[in-house]
Amino acid sequence: MLRRALISVSNKEGLAEFAKELAALGFELISTGGTARILREAGLSVVDVEAVTGFPEILDGRVKTLHPKIHGGLLAKLKKPEHRQTLQNYEIAPIELVCVNLYPFQATISRQDCTLEEAIENIDIGGPSMLRSAAKNHEHVAVVVDPSDYDWVLDGLKQGGLDGAARRKLAAKVFRHTAAYDALIAKYLTELAGETFPEQLTLTYELEQNLRYGENPQQQAAFYRTPLAPATSLVHAKQLQGKELSYNNINDANAAIGLLAEFSEPCAVAVKHMNPCGVGVGENLEEAFSRAFAGDPVSIFGGIVALNRPVDVLTAQKLHKVFLEIIIAPSFEPGALQILQDRKNLRLLSLDMGEKETGALTYVSLPGGMLTQTADDLDVDDGDLKVVTKRAPTAEELAALKFGWKVCKHVKSNAIVVSNDAMTLGVGAGQMNRVGAAEIALRQAKGKAQGACLASDAFFPMDDTVELAAQAGITAIIQPGGSIRDQDSIDKADQYGIAMVFTGLRHFRH
Repeated sequence: MLRRALISVSNKEGLAEFAKELAALGFELISTGGTARILREAGLSVVDVEAVTGFPEILDGRVKTLHPKIHGGLLAKLKKPEHRQTLQNYEIAPIELVCVNLYPFQATISRQDCTLEEAIENIDIGGPSMLRSAAKNHEHVAVVVDPSDYDWVLDGLKQGGLDGAARRKLAAKVFRHTAAYDALIAKYLTELAGETFPEQLTLTYELEQNLRYGENPQQQAAFYRTPLAPATSLVHAKQLQGKELSYNNINDANAAIGLLAEFSEPCAVAVKHMNPCGVGVGENLEEAFSRAFAGDPVSIFGGIVALNRPVDVLTAQKLHKVFLEIIIAPSFEPGALQILQDRKNLRLLSLDMGEKETGALTYVSLPGGMLTQTADDLDVDDGDLKVVTKRAPTAEELAALKFGWKVCKHVKSNAIVVSNDAMTLGVGAGQMNRVGAAEIALRQAKGKAQGACLASDAFFPMDDTVELAAQAGITAIIQPGGSIRDQDSIDKADQYGIAMVFTGLRHFRH
């Protein structure tokens, strides 16, 4: 029986070499359009699809392979006599191998100037149909969607054919591929339709790397990326040196990047266990890092530092003195890189620190389901702030309150941040009650709390946090407000001459 291979690809990588090997194995090559032209230019004999179907391509190429003489050849169960008889009756030859990949929908919609018409025209119909038919019938058809599989598929064919396990492996990849392709189309059209939470959620991710382990050595883990990840996403970071990132490294680094995006001035963020342990801003990066370090010189040990300016020599000299897991920055000056490369295990990452992404959805998996929500990316303007005490904050206090509020948004709830207008002085994170978080933040700040400001991610259920803040010397507080006992906290602040500002917006972070 004549061996037939159908080849129709948009990714031409390794195509000519693969096809030559198939021809040498006795396959007749069937192809379409541009693929057929490239194969002929490589000196191969090719049968056009329309010669097989007896029907020309129509509708600007929208219909080429959607024909019984193609899909009959793909779907026939050759072990069934009645199927073989049907093929004979309709003069359909079985197809033994399919090599297809799809129109570049992802690349098309990634372009800034992509129009809706271009996007729609790059939705492949015939390709997925052939792939699905061949993958369904993988007992009889080998189906190849990825050029990286060409070599081992050829090896199998040369050794007498692909066994059932190999065919299932190829078929499984096909269905993952077509599912991911459809998911991307669904996402694109769903966003155009303005639907945030559709009745079915179809997500797709691409493997970035397998990780050594998860949160703990007994857990397996991998890192996946979304197909259209923004430029500021950690998946685009370039690792300049150091060991590969761990699961915990990636979580911590992502938390640092998220907080860093709140600041436009030179800023340094130190993170441990997804909580900031020091944040500083300054006239330059060296000053910003010095302040971040001073905010908690103990907890930064073994942490992650993210910076939103290129690392210079002065900053590198200070970074070099601290044991760190990772440093992330837009770039590193050659002299700075030379200083930091002295620490061989220190991971250095370069990443675009552009504007923060807004409007994205976040996802949390749980057994049997998933939670999704819009990102907490709503900012508070000065006009949104409401002074609720007899004393209004001074200009310096207001700057400190706004600084603390930005940081508090990125601290696990219950969260309290003590700060001035340029650095954190104490952070209380992830406590079961708010006064407990305040005790940690104020204890960490020590005497520096005198004259400082305090930020809380959610309202005070009673006035004990204000009392504690007053005893430590806090002069101004920012919090969302909204408790039925707000007046108790306001009265307590007035008692001590503390200025209190309500934002009307909370920042729970679980």
